[in-house]
Amino acid sequence: MAAVLPNTVTMPGLARALMQAGRLSPPQAEALNKKAHHEKQPFIDVLLASGAIDSRALATFCAETFAYPLLDVSMLDIEALPAKAIDAKLMQGQRVVALAKRGNKMAVAISDPTNTQALDQVKFQTESTVEPVIVPHDALLQLLARFGRSAEQSIADLAGPETDFQFAEEEEAPASAADTAAANEVEDAPVVRFLNKMLLDAVTMGASDLHFEPFEKFYRVRFRVDGVLIEHAQPPVSIKDKLVSRIKVLAKLDISEKRVPQDGRMRLVASPTRTIDLRVSTLPTLFGEKTVMRILDGSQAQMGIDALGYEPEQKALLMDAIHRPYGMVLVTGPTGSGKTVSLYTCLNVINKPGINISTAEDPAEINLPGVNQVNVNDKAGLTFPVALKSFLRQDPDIIMVGEIRDLETADIAVKAAQTGHLVFSTLHTNDAPSTLTRLMNMGVAPFNIASSVTLITAQRLARRLCVCKQPVDISADLLIKAGFQPADLDGTWKPYGPIGCERCNGGGYKGRVGLYQIMPITPAIEALILAHGNAMQIAAQAQLEGVKSLRQSGLLKVRQAMTSLEEVLGCTNE
Repeated sequence: MAAVLPNTVTMPGLARALMQAGRLSPPQAEALNKKAHHEKQPFIDVLLASGAIDSRALATFCAETFAYPLLDVSMLDIEALPAKAIDAKLMQGQRVVALAKRGNKMAVAISDPTNTQALDQVKFQTESTVEPVIVPHDALLQLLARFGRSAEQSIADLAGPETDFQFAEEEEAPASAADTAAANEVEDAPVVRFLNKMLLDAVTMGASDLHFEPFEKFYRVRFRVDGVLIEHAQPPVSIKDKLVSRIKVLAKLDISEKRVPQDGRMRLVASPTRTIDLRVSTLPTLFGEKTVMRILDGSQAQMGIDALGYEPEQKALLMDAIHRPYGMVLVTGPTGSGKTVSLYTCLNVINKPGINISTAEDPAEINLPGVNQVNVNDKAGLTFPVALKSFLRQDPDIIMVGEIRDLETADIAVKAAQTGHLVFSTLHTNDAPSTLTRLMNMGVAPFNIASSVTLITAQRLARRLCVCKQPVDISADLLIKAGFQPADLDGTWKPYGPIGCERCNGGGYKGRVGLYQIMPITPAIEALILAHGNAMQIAAQAQLEGVKSLRQSGLLKVRQAMTSLEEVLGCTNE
């Protein structure tokens, strides 16, 4: 009697191909097919679960039999795949993933090339010519699981539970119903929790800035801690627009405007007794808006002058200058060097009920009670010169200008210092002597500079060594090359270096300390200014008068074991 052959008409195409190649016997194929029907599972799942063939061998067989390319998924850049080219429901239901799309052709990953129904549906939905690419079934399932995990789920995991802080309500309200509707659209719970967690983490870690940076294939959040940027999170790229919109709503910025930079601010209520101001800046980039949030902790200005790291003789010079009835005190250094904290600390020292203090800033970074603070608004016509002219009509004793950027501002500030007012301001220069030549290059007359400027302080911030610091061996030649004098190497001290512990998260540094160059304008330096002396001549004269350069100030901190030689060399130049 002839053997009964399985009904190949109802047999899946993959089973028929395996039988024809001798990889499955007819009874095996029949049994697996019946099991698949009974359990309502795809044939390929039942086949691989039976152990008759493994996933890799099956992929190789399919590629050879049907003449399709075989792909190792581990070599793929997952973020670069056009996952949205195929509807998510179709992708998960038919187990297909778009790999690449060029014109009307689409490469599609599939583990069972006999599943023509899946390929036809992709072709119909995308209106593309489908080119199958074979991938091992287990690798395809992992890929599908990754795409099946929504951005909301990923961001929810990153965000964690609800935080217990809130944002202070501002008097300003959304300008229109459209703004209100836009604000409601970004009240996405996972995104809100994620932003709250980033802010909480930043405050806890003592960060000064948060950077939300979009790139072509990823999105990252970095914190600046002790002057160094560290990556803190990589949320899904798909949430970048919602996250920026959420920040804009809180900072009272225009959600619909994405073509130009915007600046704003918000206030975080960390506790009933502590609020933290945040300055927000957005910038259009190639792949979305980069957002930077600067944390402005007003408590820093309350630390006192002794906490900033001035040497006794430097502190004495500074205190003498800020207690004079008139003149100009300039603080210089790059962005992030602590100029604002230094100025506000000085203002806090002299902030008394009998003194009228007014400041013009862009924007006011630290709220100081008792000080009249004005935010410059160029669009509204409230510029630094306009604010300064208005101050002079209100009988001020002390004026602070956030930054001297142009000749008009410099001229008004100089005239104010010459007419009985104490003026504080900042400039972006490398050191104290070059500040004087910078003012001359702006167009300020040398005799006006000589008669108004009383003291210039240049500063940098160096990372402070953690308590886990230990002595390090550095050769005498290297120490002398760094700037130490042979007489300094008397064996009474040793340089220390970073080690790393739990307190400093393994970095070896915790907090920062200031390096200062305090240069009073003496009669000899006044004479050089009037003679149009250059920065090198002024620096040489300052050295003769005992003014320490930034490098020398840093080397003193090395001797005191406050910071490392490497850190000083990294933030000073000589």
